[in-house]
Amino acid sequence: MFAAATAAQAQVAAPRLANVTILATGGTIAGTGATSTTTVGYTAATVGVQNLIKAVPELAKVANVTGEQVFQIASENMSNEHWLALAKRVNALLAQQNVDGIVITHGTDTLEETAYFLNLVVKSRKPVVLVGAMRPSTALSADGPINLFNSVLLAASPDAVGKGVLVAMNDQIQTAREVTKTNTSTLDSFRSPELGMIGYIQGGKPFFYRQSTRKHTVDSEFDVSALQSLPQVDIVYGYANVSPVALDAVVAAGAKGIIHAGVGNGSLAAKVLPSLKSARQKGVLVVRASRVGQGILARNGEANDDELDFVVADTLNAQKARILLMLALTKTSNSKDIQRMFYTY
Repeated sequence: MFAAATAAQAQVAAPRLANVTILATGGTIAGTGATSTTTVGYTAATVGVQNLIKAVPELAKVANVTGEQVFQIASENMSNEHWLALAKRVNALLAQQNVDGIVITHGTDTLEETAYFLNLVVKSRKPVVLVGAMRPSTALSADGPINLFNSVLLAASPDAVGKGVLVAMNDQIQTAREVTKTNTSTLDSFRSPELGMIGYIQGGKPFFYRQSTRKHTVDSEFDVSALQSLPQVDIVYGYANVSPVALDAVVAAGAKGIIHAGVGNGSLAAKVLPSLKSARQKGVLVVRASRVGQGILARNGEANDDELDFVVADTLNAQKARILLMLALTKTSNSKDIQRMFYTY
């Protein structure tokens, strides 16, 4: 009788497990190879979400996990339409009282872009964690299972509430704004090279050491709930002996905004500057970014941005600057207001 009472008390005292929904989109984490040593040349997006969950039975110890297959694609095929559908599904789930957090499995090629997009449009303080893998599920020492376990653990943690969209890879916690893929194939590819990760996952617990000061999620001014499409924004790269051909082509194709990933501090080659000026005169928003990947893009540094009516990308890389400009253009076409957004997010 005493033993039964003790067992009952222990059951009552046990902490409630968080409810975490895994939204699967495909990628290497759901990929398969011909052999256990195939780590390149594999097929992405072949394993369904239920099998991903079954492969990590330890998930049941840290959360009540449910899975939903929203897409099954390699992430180089991620589109604006996919992003809008994913964001709407995330917001719908997070609005439910019985959902405490969300994990999104994703291919690594565009994972950082999806993470930053969601960081700007999710309307909840509940954790949203993106996770992927650098090796397919069939490989020796596949990193997908431990990454998935850590991501669910993170999404279930009260410590992750209010910190924006996060990325959990290689036992590290990164912010959506800062993280980028830095290597084609190694397990430590996902890093925040300049400002650093914000924490570790160790021993079944997340440890946070800092957080982003930039606005995100519930503090963002962007709302995609009624959007069916996003404005066309293209990236044009700077390099030695650059010509205006690519720039002129995207303008002719209807671009509403251009991210110019210039050399150095966003320098503009003499051959390209007339086309950039012409694009701006036609109403196309021009954002100066840098192909370098680190550092603040100095306003009125390598170009007279005030005179040209250009915007600078601050510390965002070109692919993330594109995302912010697309969302900014759903709100305004005023370059001064858009520049404020780049210094805010």
